[in-house]
Amino acid sequence: MSEERSAFDWETRFAAEDTPWERPGLHPAMLAWVEAGELEPGARVIIPGCGRSPELGFLAARGLEVTGADLSATALAFQRQAVETAGHGAALLEGDVLAHRPDTPYDRVYEQTFLCAIPPRLRVDYERALCDWLRPGGHLLALFMQKDVAGGPPYGCALPAMRELFPAQRWIWPDDDSFIAWPHPSLTGKPELAGILVRR
Repeated sequence: MSEERSAFDWETRFAAEDTPWERPGLHPAMLAWVEAGELEPGARVIIPGCGRSPELGFLAARGLEVTGADLSATALAFQRQAVETAGHGAALLEGDVLAHRPDTPYDRVYEQTFLCAIPPRLRVDYERALCDWLRPGGHLLALFMQKDVAGGPPYGCALPAMRELFPAQRWIWPDDDSFIAWPHPSLTGKPELAGILVRR
């Protein structure tokens, strides 16, 4: 997603430390997925809209092949310093991640609410990119923001809308009751529904 495709100035917000969407520490859904064996050493994973999230360095330290992407040069400079200081490696992509097409498909996408950050008009482009990024059988580790009020970011990602966006022809869905709601501590407790979709 390029700056031209987003009305939200992410770089200015990161540079000004005006980032209320950032969580303190690792997302509990990430820890649950690690415990469930979803993120094993050697797996290739991409984090679109990685920002300054600690998950990138955490997965690199676990031995995963991690790619982080963001529009913000400030956020990526933070990630670069963090992984280098820790003695790990990660690929970092600055710019329009929706145009990214890897030479080798990924095993996992950690969807840490990137979907709720992009304008809804770009969601179809994102779903197509996800299909291109993931190998058949690859997993989308999704966090769908639940929000009743219009506008954003964050934009609400209600499950009925997500089922239309990620159709059964291309994605295997879990049962709706398997989604776990994780309230966001900084965004008035808005829940993020965590679930895993499998690319057919």
